[in-house]
Amino acid sequence: MTDTSQSTPGAPGTEEQLREALEALAGQVSPARPASDAYRAARGDWLRRERRRRMILAVLITVVFTLAVLIGLWVLNQAPSADGPIFNDAVRDSGVSGPSVVGSLGLRP
Repeated sequence: MTDTSQSTPGAPGTEEQLREALEALAGQVSPARPASDAYRAARGDWLRRERRRRMILAVLITVVFTLAVLIGLWVLNQAPSADGPIFNDAVRDSGVSGPSVVGSLGLRP
C-alpha cells in the first residue's frame, strides 16, 4: 500500500516539508547587502543623465529658435523692394483728396 497522507494537500507533514524546503532554499541565498556607496553612485548617475538631458534640450531649443529667426530674415529679404500698396504715395500725388494719416495726427507733410 502506498502512503497518500504525505502527498495530499493539508496533510500533517506537508507544512513541515514545505518549511524545510524553503529554509534550505533560503540558506543557499547569500544576504543581499548593497555596497555602502551604491546610493551615492546611483544618484550620481541619475544626476549626470538629468544634466545631459537638460543640455540637449537647451541646445535643441537654441537651434530651433536660430533656424526660425534665420528663415524669417530670409523670407523678409525675399520681399520685393518696390513700394507696396499700403505705403503708396500715388493716391496723394494723383490729386484725389482723402483723409491722410499725417494730417489726422496734426503733423505737416
